[in-house]
Amino acid sequence: MKAVWYESTGSARDVLRSGEVETPGPGPGEVRVRVAASGVNPSDTKKRGGWIGMEMAHPRVIPHSDGAGTVEAVGEGVDAGRIGERVWVWNAQGGGRPFGTAAEFVVVPDGQAVRLPDGVPWSIGAGLGVPGCTAHYAVLGDGPVRGKRVLVQGGAGAVGHMAVQIAALSGAEVIATVSGAAKGAVAVGGGARHVVDYRRDDVVERVRELTGGEGVDRVIEVDLASNIETDVEVLRPNGTVASYSSTSGPELPLSYYPLAFKDLRIHFVQGYLLPSAARQAAIEDLTRWLSSLRLDVRIAKLFPLSGTAAAHELLESGLADGKVVVMVNS
Repeated sequence: MKAVWYESTGSARDVLRSGEVETPGPGPGEVRVRVAASGVNPSDTKKRGGWIGMEMAHPRVIPHSDGAGTVEAVGEGVDAGRIGERVWVWNAQGGGRPFGTAAEFVVVPDGQAVRLPDGVPWSIGAGLGVPGCTAHYAVLGDGPVRGKRVLVQGGAGAVGHMAVQIAALSGAEVIATVSGAAKGAVAVGGGARHVVDYRRDDVVERVRELTGGEGVDRVIEVDLASNIETDVEVLRPNGTVASYSSTSGPELPLSYYPLAFKDLRIHFVQGYLLPSAARQAAIEDLTRWLSSLRLDVRIAKLFPLSGTAAAHELLESGLADGKVVVMVNS
């Protein structure tokens, strides 16, 4: 099968290779998916680049954990009726597997290939695993948000836009921070009641104004190191920060008592390690919302498999306005 891989960490252009590799066969409890689309996530580019000292667990790695395609073969113990089923795939590299979705075929456990509703494009299915499940857990992992106020930092990003939609669909009043009018329109389109341009406005003052001085119940955070002081200021007592990233700084400028005096919580969200009940809830909700056309995955750009390095570079540039997807067997 055709695939893209790397055998050492480094820049995309330097280490990504393409060619023919052996087609994997499904083992017991597994399915083989003919990949139509492969989603690229920041975690994929960071692992490939050796971010903060990340080392390779295998001599050869086919990148990407998210994808969508058609079940082509099943292993022992899996219903043969799944053959031909349209699916979206999550955590293809979970459990230490070295082979992700940047290939014509991928093998995953049966439960990690989820039925993709009819009519949903492959590119959308490839954008669900990490962004959708991470956003769902960040928004709802600390309890229901119906009737609460939720601030989504970076409400037009891949995870942030999903978080805005999930919070709104779950009954929250959503405020989103954005970096300009165009991204503000994206957040409003996703269900945000208010947007705050963090490049022009004082976020703390604006959130206080929008909430009548009460603040918010939960913050969904894209960059904890940069925003933790703001988050503490805008949260109500007993509130929670659910943070899924801190790329600008792995070391946190944490001051104990501002959090303690409000009885605040910081939930470090790892999208690859959702508890089983949270994962199942995310899968069910995402599929239901997709089926009823209430969930949008914004696509920034589509690349062919041969353009995987360029796809990585676009994502790393910070200029991708939505999800970057590699089309494999489209």
